[in-house]
Amino acid sequence: MKYLIWVAIAAIVWWVWSKRKAAERRQQTETTPPPRAAERMVRCATCGVHLPESDALQHAGQHYCSPAHRDQAGSHD
Repeated sequence: MKYLIWVAIAAIVWWVWSKRKAAERRQQTETTPPPRAAERMVRCATCGVHLPESDALQHAGQHYCSPAHRDQAGSHD
């Protein structure tokens, strides 16, 4: 009988623990924003560094990482 009580206590503790973990996971998924979509990476025509397309400067069909590199490439034309 003594072992049956210990098994029952262990089962209750496990059940409470699993319910709390499930609630934490549920709350975490509700508050976590969805992952951002991957962005296309482009190469600077002057130095070759790769950067997100949204950060790159475009000129004459080429991508540049900074105004200085864009101007440097323009002076070679």
